[in-house]
Amino acid sequence: MSTTLDAEARHDIRIEDVEYQRQGGRPLLARLYRPSGMGPFPAVLQVHGGAWVNKDRTDNDFIAKALAESGILVTSIDFRMPPEAPYPASLADINLAARWLKANAGEFRSRAEWVGSFGTSSGGHQVLLAAMRPEDPRYSELWLPDAPALDAKLAFVISGWGVLDPLLRYELAKKAGNAELLENHHNFWGDAATMEEGNPPRILERGEKVYLPPALIFGGDKDEWVPVEVMRKFVADYQKAGGEAELQLYEGANHGFMTGKPDAPYAPRAIERMKVFIRKHTTR
Repeated sequence: MSTTLDAEARHDIRIEDVEYQRQGGRPLLARLYRPSGMGPFPAVLQVHGGAWVNKDRTDNDFIAKALAESGILVTSIDFRMPPEAPYPASLADINLAARWLKANAGEFRSRAEWVGSFGTSSGGHQVLLAAMRPEDPRYSELWLPDAPALDAKLAFVISGWGVLDPLLRYELAKKAGNAELLENHHNFWGDAATMEEGNPPRILERGEKVYLPPALIFGGDKDEWVPVEVMRKFVADYQKAGGEAELQLYEGANHGFMTGKPDAPYAPRAIERMKVFIRKHTTR
């Protein structure tokens, strides 16, 4: 096995933006964080948060750099959001990006079977939904000319402070009188029935047939939008459905967690935990 996979190794990284698709003549970009060395490297498709309607591929830059410096390729993508396009357009973009990363894994010194995903907040919700439904025709509708037969199944998925249950978060936002958050939900989801449909915990409760890659769920025990009991039940249901899932809670962390907080006391531990999980499911 290449020494570049040594968790103690530190790599120089090259950061570049590339176009991974076009929508309506507009390029959608992926920011690549490429470790130095020959690899092969595990690869992570990163999906940003922002209540489904905000932010871009530069979100979580310090996390992407930390992963890449340890010898993990990170690809952080832009995707369609309201007002341009509501659900499920972003899921189609994420599905395509997963296939695109797998198709180009060799060029990026990775392997197609070593491609997984990582998302935070609303991105943490979307990576789970995309990973569980890689062959949903709504999500897989975009054509990848260079690899039309490639699927979007992933080696692993990591959800950091993910909005696991968007309908519950909507109900909590109504109780809190958070008008901005309610508007974001309306713009992305449209209605409560759609929040129920695209809802990973409730998908498992309904017994829907899904793909279950190894999953790491992590967040704070003071998360105001994702109660600890929801995280625990989701992991238990994921395991009951036949998937491998791990839960990591960080004391005192709220929903903001380490977004823009590289000096948060739990940030280094959370990043190290991610590295261990990624290597566990790629380098054996």
